[in-house]
Order: sequence, then structure tokens, then C-alpha cells
Amino acid sequence: MKNFSHEEYSLRVKKTLDSMASKNIDTLLVADPANIYYLCGFDAWSFYMPQTMIISSKLDEPICFVRQMDVGGAYIQTYLKDENIIAYPEKLVHMPPRHPYEYLVEVIKDKKLDTGVIAVEMDAHYFTATCYSKLVDGLSNCKLIDSGFLVNWVRFIKSDKEIEYMHQAARNVEVGMQAAIDHINVGTRQCDAAAAIYGGLIKGMEGFGGDYPSIAPMLPTGQGTSAAHLTWSNELFKENEATVIEISGAYKRYHCPMARTVFLGKEDQEKLDVMNKTIEALEEGKAAIKAGVTADSVAQRFWKVLDKYNIKKDSRTGYSIGAGFPPDWGERTLNISKDDPTILETNCTFHMIAVMQMGDWGVEASDAIRVTDKGFEVLSNFSKELVFKN
Repeated sequence: MKNFSHEEYSLRVKKTLDSMASKNIDTLLVADPANIYYLCGFDAWSFYMPQTMIISSKLDEPICFVRQMDVGGAYIQTYLKDENIIAYPEKLVHMPPRHPYEYLVEVIKDKKLDTGVIAVEMDAHYFTATCYSKLVDGLSNCKLIDSGFLVNWVRFIKSDKEIEYMHQAARNVEVGMQAAIDHINVGTRQCDAAAAIYGGLIKGMEGFGGDYPSIAPMLPTGQGTSAAHLTWSNELFKENEATVIEISGAYKRYHCPMARTVFLGKEDQEKLDVMNKTIEALEEGKAAIKAGVTADSVAQRFWKVLDKYNIKKDSRTGYSIGAGFPPDWGERTLNISKDDPTILETNCTFHMIAVMQMGDWGVEASDAIRVTDKGFEVLSNFSKELVFKN
């Protein structure tokens, strides 16, 4: 069973073609695995090898270009006709200087798509310099340009089915976060807590198992809470130290992140005060959220509270989320930051996150948000208060 209807996939492709036409793009090569999944449903741990979708108004439907080993998965998961799933041979796998994109060039030529403007996802994580050089060497009759996150922006407004999947991801992250809080104790190994978190996220709610999240659980502890993007170690949790938990539930590749903070010891007034100010800033920023306002206006409300308390924060405080594959669950479009003019629209979704780093320690809290006509919805239901475990 496909995750979305044929009609929804067709609408996504049409929106992509319309955006291409507005930018005078004749053919689009899609390399981001989240964008490929969005456009056709292909979901396998195959993105470490070259794979691409070809979108063009000259085609009756898109082409999915994958490794020969992965054709079976594309037959099962996508709505595409078998003839539009094209495999490159195994003899091109890790055989430099030969490369799968040499075969892709031949497919493009065979389909008579090698003229006009061809856009490629130059900043996609798995589109390499070698991929680009093979296109340049093989396609001399066209103009190659950057697609500029074209499909990412098509994904910006979620369908009702996508929102449904994100709600389930929210239930799964609640299970994972409770597992984290339950297992972070003095003398427990950090890796044991990480294992419990993974168990909660993947076991999820009854009847709705979770997918693997696009990012490993981030679990900085002690002085590590003053830094970003640290995971776990084999060390023990210690008394009088905080631990930040940033994780995401995932369901059918749709993500709902959440961050919370635990302190092992008696109530620490300094950390409690900063946590309360962090929550105040989040709530003030959220109060500005509704369809029609800009990301900047939300950020201004958020930073107004930090300015009041003389708290310095340079990083953004939110980013768009939805379908994701490693290494990121971010959608790479909207940022909740000053000067971002993006207009919030109904059913756009983002992770609003407040990381406060105070020298040699820090605290963190976040919410996953859906914009509505009248305001917003917080997807998960879990207290943001600093958790003290004495």
C-alpha cells in the first residue's frame, strides 16, 4: 500500500512542474531523498548511492533513476509505471572513474531532454561534485543551473494526510521523551538512555510503530550542554548536571522533533530561571504565529523577551520540518529568524527551538508547530518545564 494516493502524487508533480515553468526550467533532476520520496514514494536506505528523479513536462510521468539492486523497492513503493523506473548497472557502483551519472546522462539524451535549461539540486546532501562534473561533461547542449530548493518549497504546505502522519510522529516522540526522562539517572550509562530513547521512538504508540529518525538522539550532558549537536557516550550521568534531550518521532518519514532538559540533583535556581525565561520567549514567539504573518515577526517577538533579560542568542529559533532522511529532518526552507520575510501559511510546519548556552552549561526546549488559519497547533503534548530528578 502506498503512503499517499496516486492523485496526491500527481498533484505534487504538477505543482513542481508549475514552479519549474515559472523559472523557465525545462528539466529538473531531483537528488534529495526526501524530495524523491515526496514526489514518488520511494523510501529505502539507498540514498548513499546516486539516485535521481527526472521531472519534465516532456515526460508522461517522472522517471526514477536508481541502482539495479534497488529497482525492486521502487516497483513496490512508487506509483510509477515499471518502464519509468530505470536502473543503472551494478558495474558502475564504486568503480571510479566510471560513475552512475554517466548512465544518467545517456538516459537524459535518450529521452531527448538534453537541451534547454536543466536544473539540479546543487546543495542536496547527496549530490556530489562528481555527479555535477559528469553532467557537465556529458550534457553540452543545455544550460545547467541550480534548482534553488524548488521541490523543498513545493513541500512547504502540508496536505491533510501529511499532517496526520506528523501527528503520529508527535505521539512517538512523546514516548521517546518519556523514556529519556525515565532512564536519565545518576550512575546510568548515557548509551543505555540512548537505547531506551530509540526503543521508545521506534516502538511508538500501539498500532503505529515509528520509523528511524533522520538525526540520532542528541544527548549533551554536563558541560556538553553548552555546546550543540552532541550525542551520547559510554560515560555515566552525574549528580548536579543537566542533560539536554533533542529527539524526533518519525512516522512514514514525517518528523516531529522535541527538546527538553533534565537536571539530576536538587533544584538549581539559576538553571530554573534561565529555563523559565526560555519558555517565556518560546510562548511569546508562538503568540505571534498565524497564517499571513512573516517568520521575522515571530522571531522579533521571541527575541524581545531575550533582550529584556539580556540573553544573547545568535542562532535561528526555528526551521521548517516535514518528510526527512538522514542527515537532517529540516526542510531547508523557512527559518524563524530576524529578517526572514517568508509568510506563514496554513499547514506549514516548523520546529521552534530555544537553545540557551550560558558559558559552561545550557538548557533547551522546543515545540513542533503547525500553522492554522486562526493561529497555531503544537503537535506534541509534553511539559517544557525543567525536570529535576533528586
